[in-house]
Amino acid sequence: MSTTAGSTHPGEKQSAHFRGSLAAARETFAALDALEVPLLRAADAVVAALTSGGKLMLCGNGGSASDAAHIAAEFVCRFVGDRRPYPAMALGVDGGLLTAIGNDYDFVDAFSRQVHGFGQKGDVLIGISSSGKSRNILAAIEEARRRGMVTIALLGRDGGFTKGAADIELIVTGPDTARIQEAQKFLLHVLCELAEERLPRE
Repeated sequence: MSTTAGSTHPGEKQSAHFRGSLAAARETFAALDALEVPLLRAADAVVAALTSGGKLMLCGNGGSASDAAHIAAEFVCRFVGDRRPYPAMALGVDGGLLTAIGNDYDFVDAFSRQVHGFGQKGDVLIGISSSGKSRNILAAIEEARRRGMVTIALLGRDGGFTKGAADIELIVTGPDTARIQEAQKFLLHVLCELAEERLPRE
């Protein structure tokens, strides 16, 4: 089927979108070099907690909640090599608990109340927000710090109002939420790899 002179073929539009997405991904991932030091600090904190009887807690909303559950599974099951399980929990997986807290208190408290109930000194909390503007993530970080936990914030864009709240922060800059989420998942996988190399097998 022919197209009218001067019109854009649907395939050309899709190709342009793909090239734009690829360029944005390259730009976002190129900026990750600056995160090497905080990422190594985050891995140190996770290893220290898991080898001294502590646990890892993770929280996020939407896609970030899925990433939190994914990374918790990597520690309890395994990432690559065969080893003993390590205690990790995602705070967004229990629908009954989340809706109870949201109904009886406020959705802002969805994670902080769980941190209060389960968190102990020496544990680590990773809060994930692609915008840096998730109030329930900020509340969870603040509660974790009150309980003597090590806090790690994995944030996007300019870090939003959560910037500066955690002990360690990894900020993925860029305007595109999808690219930020992809880069955050990459960082979480590297964190798993760095930690698993140093965790005892038995």
